[in-house]
Amino acid sequence: MANLELRSLGNTGLKLSSVGFGASPLGNVFGPVSEDDAFASVRDAFRLGINFFDTSPYYGGTVSEKVLGKALKAMGVPRNEYIVSTKCGRYVDGFDFSADRVTRSVDESLDRLQLDYVDILQCHDIEFGSLDQIVNETIPALQKLKEAGKIRFIGITGLPLGVFTYVLDRVPPGTVDVILSYCHYSINDSTLEDLLPYLKSKGVGVISASPLSMGLLTERGPPEWHPASPELKAACQAAAAYCKENGKNISKLAMQYSLSNKDISSVLVGMNSVKQVEENVAAAKDSPCLGKMRKLCQRLKRIKTGENQNGLPVQQN
Repeated sequence: MANLELRSLGNTGLKLSSVGFGASPLGNVFGPVSEDDAFASVRDAFRLGINFFDTSPYYGGTVSEKVLGKALKAMGVPRNEYIVSTKCGRYVDGFDFSADRVTRSVDESLDRLQLDYVDILQCHDIEFGSLDQIVNETIPALQKLKEAGKIRFIGITGLPLGVFTYVLDRVPPGTVDVILSYCHYSINDSTLEDLLPYLKSKGVGVISASPLSMGLLTERGPPEWHPASPELKAACQAAAAYCKENGKNISKLAMQYSLSNKDISSVLVGMNSVKQVEENVAAAKDSPCLGKMRKLCQRLKRIKTGENQNGLPVQQN
């Protein structure tokens, strides 16, 4: 494999590629993806040094897991050369973090992925369930699966950062190995940074997803369903235009900003084509200009707070 930086994941002993392969697009969640394209993207990702693949039974109603499983098997490489993460608790028909459901869920995921074990099993979007149930029922059930050799490490995912401290403060040290946060470490929102010292003190590995903030930090702009305010959408489009005027692509800068913090083990990006894989790996290998990134962040903050490019308040009508 090519030389893509590997980073330690907390106290797990795992070393993840700095860029992770987000397999949600393989579930056709952003449009149809042929099996040939899916296989090619996974194969090319591995060839270029990506060793971390993340999926969920929720993505495409289990389609993502099935396609990723087929693609990994088709590569024909030893199992210990790649790291697979999937999730439990969130499904197309709703949320269920009960011990019985997550236990069955893991067996179902292993069957779809055609694997004997997954490296990381994460409780998916825990803010939509009862956090006390996660602590007292779900995680103990996953510990039993860990003892049975079906999963190696336990993780939790969510959007509000407070859910991580709530759970981690209520389980024995070393119980939760990994957290996955999304949309909180990029040029428009870096609030995850405040939590990193706490997570490091707990020995918990950190995965950051959606460095492009679900399409906000692109020249094309976010999809219509994006929950951001009209003001933030406009601010990000203005920042994208500013980058383009200066010969830069906002998506590449956003990716490089997310990769710049070595306390984040892997930046997870959704991919479904060889072109996307190659662009993301190239962004990771291209030394970022931190000065340009800081200038962009300042520019974005000024736009968000109603200032013009000279730092002066924008006149409100």
